[in-house]
Amino acid sequence: MAKLGVPEIRAQVVPYGSMIPALLARRVDMATSGLYIKPNRCVAIIYSEPDLCGAEAFAVPAGNPHGLTTYEDIAENPELTMTTCAGCAEETYALERGVKPSQIKVFTDPQSGIKMLQQGRVDVFALSGLGTQDLLLKLNDPSVELVMPVKGVPMGCAGTAFNPEDTAFREAYDQALVELKESGEFAEIIEPYGFSAEATLAVKRDDFCPGN
Repeated sequence: MAKLGVPEIRAQVVPYGSMIPALLARRVDMATSGLYIKPNRCVAIIYSEPDLCGAEAFAVPAGNPHGLTTYEDIAENPELTMTTCAGCAEETYALERGVKPSQIKVFTDPQSGIKMLQQGRVDVFALSGLGTQDLLLKLNDPSVELVMPVKGVPMGCAGTAFNPEDTAFREAYDQALVELKESGEFAEIIEPYGFSAEATLAVKRDDFCPGN
């Protein structure tokens, strides 16, 4: 944003499922919190070019007692429950692959979701791979294990989201993002957090939402 001449950004923390309504209601100007580029979302909002890409992951009890490596594994056992965020890509992946709504317990934030797993209230926590990996590194709990990648799920990419009327803003943002990527500065910013700059160079917004 500094490249666009914006001297200050005021951040607002909102639930994951509230980001698009906040954009459409003009309560915020952009949403930057890992909002995956999905066709159903592209009906309502416009995205920047991808700025984060990665595999999906599960967190499970140590030893992965139910042998969970796919969403189909969860669907096949109706006694299993999982937690993820409302409206996020992982909820969609689960439902598309046969997990029943009654098997999904929505968390308010990732930390509360992991706590549900630690307390035995769910059998699996599902979120992006990089986000889950970072969360478990900080948690440092040997009773919780990472499963990554989740099989049968495509690599997901997120972008910054904008109100559909703000095409000029989005285009200016995209140009600044291109300059950051080409200069190498983008890699310097995101790679210390475990993200891959190279992965974002191999895909385009049109790969997920043609014409968005």
